[in-house]
Amino acid sequence: MKLSDVDLNLFVVLDAIYTEGNLTRAGEIIGITQPAVSNSLSRLRTLFDDPLFVRTSEGMTPTPVAQNIIGSVRQSLELMRSSIQESEHFIPEESTKRFRVSMGDLGQAIWLPHLTQKLHEQAPKAAIECYQVRRRELTIELASGNLDIAIDVPLAPDPQIKQLALRTSPMVCVIRADHPLKSEAPSLEEYLDLEHIHISSRRGGLGSVDLGLGKLGLKRNIVLRTQHYLSTPIIIANSNLAMTVPMSFANFLLALGNVRVLELPLKTPDIETHLYWHETTDKDQANSWFRQFVIDMHH
Repeated sequence: MKLSDVDLNLFVVLDAIYTEGNLTRAGEIIGITQPAVSNSLSRLRTLFDDPLFVRTSEGMTPTPVAQNIIGSVRQSLELMRSSIQESEHFIPEESTKRFRVSMGDLGQAIWLPHLTQKLHEQAPKAAIECYQVRRRELTIELASGNLDIAIDVPLAPDPQIKQLALRTSPMVCVIRADHPLKSEAPSLEEYLDLEHIHISSRRGGLGSVDLGLGKLGLKRNIVLRTQHYLSTPIIIANSNLAMTVPMSFANFLLALGNVRVLELPLKTPDIETHLYWHETTDKDQANSWFRQFVIDMHH
């Protein structure tokens, strides 16, 4: 394959098909007809000597070859976009950009209302799209431009991804306001007598509290494990269950009412929140402005 034989527009089509899993929707996104998308896919198949996508009940499913090249394709497209944008001056008051953010339900509950309000004040024509991307896909999504930034706990270092610590939050215990436990600073024995909710994005594994208890040869009674913070307020308000969460979430619950916050009877690490972005957008004026905007909101 010679580079001179490659039409770079084909990679735009490849990215759209990979993202949408449907030829018609891919065409709508990039503004060409479905037959034109089919023609481009045919040329791509010839170029790579591979089907690239096969039709299944779930849509156009990428082959291993397509999966192997999509990261490089998206990064190359983003580099071109960034090169074009570098000559443009970002003006928040005039921008119609849609800033795409990956954030869990805890971050969305705590920060998104404030971020949305302040963004409307500083960039009234801009918008935010917020969803949670799986951590193993963050590099590809940030490199491709499908995400502008991600807000998450500390993750394994990646040479392509830049990061900055936003804030830390201590861990506390939360129970309903009229819970039978009267102490605001329960003993370790009282804490272990409680029935607990454990919140984790993972299906299994121990949290920092359980690791700390394990070092003491102790174990708490977890009767409910869930992946989502926002499933818990109603449960707490209508049961004697307790949950150990960052103080930032406890403050959110206090604003809703009907809960009490207790000191933990053991020392646990604070929960850190970090900001992530791809190295190719480090000098991009829009991304740089939005990163600083997020940083200011977290301090």
